[in-house]
This record gives sequence, C-alpha cells and structure tokens, in this order.
Amino acid sequence: MVATKPELLATAASLEELRLLADAGADAFVIGESRFGARLPGEFGLEQIGEAVRIARGSERRPRIYAAVNNLMDNRTVGELPAYLGRLAEIGVDAIVFGDPSVLMAAREAAPQLRLHWNAEMTSTSYAQADYWGKRGASRIVLARELNMEQIVEVKQRTSLEVQVQVHGMTNIYHSKRSLVDSYLGHLGKAPEQVDSALGQGLFLMEADRRDERYPIYQDAYGTYMMSSDDICMIENLHELLEAGIDSLRVEGLMKTPAYNETVVRAYRAAIDAYAADPAGYRFDPSWLAAIRRVQDPSRELSYGFFYKEQVY
Repeated sequence: MVATKPELLATAASLEELRLLADAGADAFVIGESRFGARLPGEFGLEQIGEAVRIARGSERRPRIYAAVNNLMDNRTVGELPAYLGRLAEIGVDAIVFGDPSVLMAAREAAPQLRLHWNAEMTSTSYAQADYWGKRGASRIVLARELNMEQIVEVKQRTSLEVQVQVHGMTNIYHSKRSLVDSYLGHLGKAPEQVDSALGQGLFLMEADRRDERYPIYQDAYGTYMMSSDDICMIENLHELLEAGIDSLRVEGLMKTPAYNETVVRAYRAAIDAYAADPAGYRFDPSWLAAIRRVQDPSRELSYGFFYKEQVY
C-alpha cells in the first residue's frame, strides 16, 4: 500500500454539483468567481465559497476548497485584491490558485497564512520555475498541459513543491480579457439581446482545412476563452503518474454536465484507490474507461493530450 494517495481535484458549477462530486470521491475543488478567477464552470461569490467550505468541513470526506484567483489582473482588480484575499482567509479556504505576481504580493500583506498554488497555465514548464515560486511562498506548481510524461516526472523529481497535473477534460488554448465573441456577433449586425442569447448556445470555432475539429468558445464578463477540440483522458495510464508520485490529479469539469463529471470522478477514484491498495498488483479495469465512454460526447475524442508527444526544441 502506498504511503499517501494523490489528491483527486475537481471543479464544480454549483454547490449541488460540489456535493455530488464530493460523494463521488473528489478530494478537493477549485471554485471562484470570474472577476478574479479564470476558466470557471460556475460563479461562486464569497458567500457561496463560504458555504462550500462549510459543506466540505461537514462531510465525511472533508474535501479541500481552493479559491481560483488566476485571472489576468488589471489595475482596478489589483486594487480589490487585498480585501478579497483577506475575506478568503477569514472564510477558511485551503489555498488560492494564482498566476499573476500581484496576487502573491497582495496575499503576503493581506493573508500571509493562505497556501499558494502557482498556476500560470502554459508557462509553468520547469522545476526551476517551481523553485522560483517556492522561494516566494508557493507550495504547489500546476504544470502546463503541454508537458509530456518525461518532463512531468523530471519536474516532480527535482522540486520540493507539490505537483499538480490535469488528467481529464478539455484544456484552454486561448484567453483574452476582451469580449471577442459579442464584438464579432455585433460586427455581424446582431442586436444586443441576440448576442446575449447566442453566448449560451454552444459556440465553437473551426479551421478551414480541419472542419472536423471544433474548438468550443465562450466568454464571461471578464474575457473570452477558446478550448481544445478533444478531451484529455489518462485513466488507462494513470499508474504512470501514480508511480511518479504526482501530488494532485485534476479532472476539468468545464462545459460538462454534472452527470458526466460524476461518472469521471467515480472512475478516477476507483483507479486511484485500486493502485493505492496494491501498487505491485495493480491492473487497469476496462470498465472504468467504458463508463466514461458511455457519457462522452461522440464529437469529442478522448486523447492523451501531450503526455506521449516528443518535444522538439
């Protein structure tokens, strides 16, 4: 039996989904509001974050609650950070997720007790970066989705920080603070009420020469996001990350239904528990992947992402 299990980290669009996924086996959640956090499936203001913490403390599994403060910060938002981080500390979140150094600076002054998880999306690519942010107070690095397995293992071997890796779901490939979608729809002559309606209709982009690939695009009040055309699914080879001692495995629930996310969390929970009980005798159970395939959108391929791609320098 392994000494410690990795954390199974999930997202939630509501308090109801948070309860559902906690019962399914999630050990932790990333939640927040789009004013400060990016790529969130649902809005959690301070009151809802406080309720999430109360739910977590009162449940049998006692999942950890991490607040997303990982948006691109502008001058106005930077001024609001100290008060916001102070309230998060009072509420009792277990950590904040950040990418902008202004968050680190504000946290040092307003909430020095908060644990810090550094997540810069596509630029967190080496153990040297992990050590840099570790010296400045971070306890975890969230690795870029573009790293392959060899690079991930090397980072884990050469840093003292916790290492988090995404193992399932779509990934962000573009983010702008501008409201590009409604600007485009307005350019097409759509009335404001038509723009608001269209934003909830599952918009996507296509390339002219690859029309079979669709890239979901959406925006909130603080920017526009374009997502990958496929979903990472590492459950077949999860043991490689478990053998490497990765500390946190993230299931991304963005733009998925609660039923889908519950199925995925239960499958990864089963795999993690089976490995932890008997690493030497561990065998992948095809029923775990079969359950995911039954709820998977047939237009979105399950893939290994960059895990097994050779990196060219």
